[in-house]
Amino acid sequence: MLRRGLVSIANTRSAAVKTVSLIPGDGVGPELMASVKDVFKSATVPVQFEEVGLTGVNTKEGAYEEAIASISKNGVCLMGALENAQAAGLQQSMSFQLRNDLGVFGAVAKIKSIEGLQSKFSNVDIVAIREQSEGEYKCLEHEPIQGVVEALKITTEQNSDRIHKFAFDYALRHGRKKVTCVHKANIMKKGDGLFLRRFREVAKQYPMIESQDMIVDNTCMQLVSNPHQFDVMVMPNLYGAIVDNLAAGLVGGAGVVPAECYSTQNCIFESGARHTFGAAAFKNIANPTAVLLASANMLDHMSLSMYGSRIRNAVNKTIKLKKTRTLDMGGYATTEQFTKAVIKNL
Repeated sequence: MLRRGLVSIANTRSAAVKTVSLIPGDGVGPELMASVKDVFKSATVPVQFEEVGLTGVNTKEGAYEEAIASISKNGVCLMGALENAQAAGLQQSMSFQLRNDLGVFGAVAKIKSIEGLQSKFSNVDIVAIREQSEGEYKCLEHEPIQGVVEALKITTEQNSDRIHKFAFDYALRHGRKKVTCVHKANIMKKGDGLFLRRFREVAKQYPMIESQDMIVDNTCMQLVSNPHQFDVMVMPNLYGAIVDNLAAGLVGGAGVVPAECYSTQNCIFESGARHTFGAAAFKNIANPTAVLLASANMLDHMSLSMYGSRIRNAVNKTIKLKKTRTLDMGGYATTEQFTKAVIKNL
């Protein structure tokens, strides 16, 4: 009777294992994903990875289609940064095209101070939401005459409304109090003007959430002088890339900020600052904090919050103890040593 019960439990656990698409990416990506795998194994996380060898350069034939199929099937992906070289047949970068083909429209970077990690400011807690489907990243450029290049920036009412509603809904779900729209409507009166007008219209549907707008250059100055005034921020694609990276520097750098991207069907979890850090590849010095925190957020998304909290707490404890720090944290620990410290603190 006991043996049958054990077999039944084992079968239930086996059936509960969930599959996640894994794209290690370029640069230090494979090393960071190895860290995630080791931590997941030690924490007995009921997740199996379906790895796809997609890279921004020298991608094997069929890898792109395999990545699209895998993410579409599994609905969840953990992804490393891809080099921005353009692949044959793709007008945009591999990363943008992948997100575009999956219908990804919003990126969420979570810029939060970590106790024990010295940075420019403490108690920073900002969510930067970036429109992901249009803007300058559409790569619509041409050279009408030699020496003159025209680049189109695409802004649509439909996609502007979608990202603004997403931002306000996010604020409501997570108990946030304010949403700030970042723009340059004082100069780009039609493109950013449309983005700003739609923000103000959508804001009327959420009277319980404070709303404000701020010009992007002023936003950057305000971020480095008083980041505590920001809560949720929403902005077009290019401004998002700039603000995400600038804000990451406020809390410790690119190695500690996790992010996620959403479509109506899929979710991609990744580092908030999409740097491949190619110069550090295979040197065992990269900081796995951002991707570990992203993987913990992924587990929350998959209704595996017990495992997500366990990993997140272990990462935070490792940093708080100040015994094991990678180079960017002011220490000398390797990627593997930091990973082992996290495992020890599970």
